[in-house]
Amino acid sequence: MTAASLAQALDSLADPKRAILLQRFFKTGPGQYGEGDQFLGLPLPQQRQLARQFRHLPMNETETLLASPWHEHRQTALIIWTLQFAKAGPAQQQLIHEGYLRNRSRVNNWNLVDITCPLLVGTHLLDKDRALLYELAVEPNLWSQRMSLVSTLAFIRKGQFQDTFALAEQLLSHPHDLIHKAMGWMLREVGKRNEDALEEFLIDHHGQLPRTALRYAIERLPPARRQFHLQA
Repeated sequence: MTAASLAQALDSLADPKRAILLQRFFKTGPGQYGEGDQFLGLPLPQQRQLARQFRHLPMNETETLLASPWHEHRQTALIIWTLQFAKAGPAQQQLIHEGYLRNRSRVNNWNLVDITCPLLVGTHLLDKDRALLYELAVEPNLWSQRMSLVSTLAFIRKGQFQDTFALAEQLLSHPHDLIHKAMGWMLREVGKRNEDALEEFLIDHHGQLPRTALRYAIERLPPARRQFHLQA
């Protein structure tokens, strides 16, 4: 079981027409956030199926696949790590977490971040110091910054909102809409569990939240409360 054999299996399913659509969707043109990324055109269910078949791929082989220029190679490698992490003991989870961070430059689009960091970073940090998230938030890299926010989904699911709020505050002035969307998404997840906590944060930051983040955050609130926050 090697990176080369998994890459060959992925390549055999390539769909050039779909690849063109994915390159547009994930903004791979010059100056766009996914500039230069290459796609085979595989849908996610196919990648998940192959990831399950190769779920015992050794870490060094997974890292080899992560070095690939092909998006689906990297995504499937990352899915394998999520499968392995979910079944691993603490020592192996630590190794996967470290491998993920070591290769985070290859986690270089929003979908790669979103399907991995809540587990490989957030869940791993549930009982550990969370300073890493604040370090990621100030890295000069859009994906590390998004990772810092989306990783807190693991905390939110446990009813822990402090880090989500603190990181949202830290990134309030960020210029990119992919951070605004991540911020709004995490705040909405807080609101699904505790509307009062969400509304207190929104009121404390009226006029400061990026408009996109605000719209995402209030999606689940009653209509009257949505209007209140939009007009504030």
